[in-house]
Amino acid sequence: MSFLGFLAPLLLGLAVAAGVRAEALPLIELTAGIHRVEAEVAYTQETRMTGLMHRRTMPPQRGMLFVFDEARTHCMWMKNTYIPLSVAFLDDGGRIINVADMQPHSEDNHCALRPARFALEMNSGWFRSRNLGPGTALGGIDRAPAPR
Repeated sequence: MSFLGFLAPLLLGLAVAAGVRAEALPLIELTAGIHRVEAEVAYTQETRMTGLMHRRTMPPQRGMLFVFDEARTHCMWMKNTYIPLSVAFLDDGGRIINVADMQPHSEDNHCALRPARFALEMNSGWFRSRNLGPGTALGGIDRAPAPR
């Protein structure tokens, strides 16, 4: 085995142990009025379970869109998550149902007030500072990959 053949699996193992993704998530552009979001898309069971865990920072225009298999009263928590976040639960059409603020490392559940098909996590206060709340429609949700 060459040195590179030995080194590649070792580096991949260290990256996984450190909470770094081995592959990039799909990225789509969403809009909320004049506001633009670069959303990483968590559309598999594994990526939905991992979410933004272990990350230390996130650019202000970046977020994570969770695509669920079905519309339900999904809940989110912050285990192993270092960044304070706000989550907007969205219906099938991409309209905000409700927004909840979440604190790092909390295992408290933050849930949709009615069945949601998507959830969008952004840096804490992002929705509030832009006056985006229940009823606001997000554009581009139709470009999200189908859940798996």
